Amino acid sequence: MTAATRSRLSPGIIGRLRLAAQGLLGPGFSSVPDAVRGMTAMQAQDLPSVLWALGQRVPGSGAQDIRGALDRGEIVRSWPMRGTLHVLAPEDLGWVLGITSGRMVQSAAGRHRQLGIMAADVELCAEIALGLVAGGGAASREALFAAFEAAGQGTRSQRGIHLLWRLCQGRWLVPGPVAGQQQLFAAFDDWITGSRSLDREEGTAEWLLRYFRSHGPATERDFSWWSGIPLTETRAALARVSDRLTELKFGGTSYWLAPETAALLDHGVPGQRTVLALPGFDEFLLGYADRSLVLPPEHAEKIVPGGNGVFRKTIVAGGAVIGTWAAPAGGRRAGVVPEPFDAVNGLRPAAQKSFGLQAAKYRRYLGS
Repeated sequence: MTAATRSRLSPGIIGRLRLAAQGLLGPGFSSVPDAVRGMTAMQAQDLPSVLWALGQRVPGSGAQDIRGALDRGEIVRSWPMRGTLHVLAPEDLGWVLGITSGRMVQSAAGRHRQLGIMAADVELCAEIALGLVAGGGAASREALFAAFEAAGQGTRSQRGIHLLWRLCQGRWLVPGPVAGQQQLFAAFDDWITGSRSLDREEGTAEWLLRYFRSHGPATERDFSWWSGIPLTETRAALARVSDRLTELKFGGTSYWLAPETAALLDHGVPGQRTVLALPGFDEFLLGYADRSLVLPPEHAEKIVPGGNGVFRKTIVAGGAVIGTWAAPAGGRRAGVVPEPFDAVNGLRPAAQKSFGLQAAKYRRYLGS
């Protein structure tokens, strides 16, 4: 990029480039599976939030369409990194876990000792679970816990959920179809039949490339935090793929992104007047170690009150977070209420109108 291009960069422009990379500006993605593959992985600790995150990126999609993609195994939800649920393409889960699970299991070892979870317990529970879901079946968490208890494996005090997490890390089980508000568990090899095989070096390089293409402009530290890959490994992977990315300098820091996204700088980055109602936990905010470019630090407490790890729904305008929103219980007919950071002046008339269109889109998504 030229010096002139660098001089045009600002936090708002970086935020809008990220919106474009994430399919939130322009035509979006053509299908739910394409969106998940394009995004590489998406935070999914809260199921309704990730459904709407995909609804915002796939024009015309509804909540039932996205739940259907989960039910059919076209996308998969598990714990691939940071000990947190994400959705990703089914063919990617196995090799990603091959990179991340060792470090995650090691980090959980102390807690597992406290809970009395030893290797023999994991192997016994794997045998029990696979017997319960044999032949392509699926079982609820409650059914699995009952089977564990019957075999003398306690499930109270979070021991049960840690056992299930460990079975998913070991690729014995995977969350499968949705039943009500929870997912049933299936055998990994029955539910995921087309896994790719990548070694650690090759996989890390691909993962990093896909992250910068889907989340850029972002930094190597952003990827390291997001993926859980150590910074030294991140830098080695970046060296392998940097020729397929564009580097931007801003504030003395290198940001990496897809050349196609960087090309938007040549003719003006769109989205200056775009208003979006994004879910809590959306990758636009959560997908980066440093969120200060798009969220003023003085308002961070309003997004995660008390630092409790629960991210509220956000209003994004011009590439920056300008408030939160709420949708009280009541389904399709419920009101969608904006809560701008500027409580005195509220949203400007044009932004208020745009937010109203977003609220209508959300109600259609719920009712489709």
